[in-house]
Amino acid sequence: MIKRIDEMLKLWAEDLHSPCRGIAGGSGGNMIAMLMECKGELIRGTRGSRVLLDESADIELIVNKHLAPELSVVVREHYCNRDSFLSQKYTHCGCSRDTYYQRLHLAHQCIAGMLIGKAA
Repeated sequence: MIKRIDEMLKLWAEDLHSPCRGIAGGSGGNMIAMLMECKGELIRGTRGSRVLLDESADIELIVNKHLAPELSVVVREHYCNRDSFLSQKYTHCGCSRDTYYQRLHLAHQCIAGMLIGKAA
């Protein structure tokens, strides 16, 4: 795994896909709902986030649209599903433990490449 990407994905999952977000923020990570809730005044860096809002949005787009489906499932399962055991996670992804981590590493590489490509 790539440590910087791992940290970014943890914060992305916490910021946009945390069940606590829906309770505390009321919007559940939906950007339109957040804007409506704040009456169009978006406050950057809420909840002490170290990932800029733009990066979270970029990661969300990459995971939803640009990653291969098997990589996207592994990323969502690994970072967004805090309630499952590891064995349940890789069973849900339909692969072995080794394949799960290979896919996770490949997803990190793809995300890093796409984020660098966007910055260049």
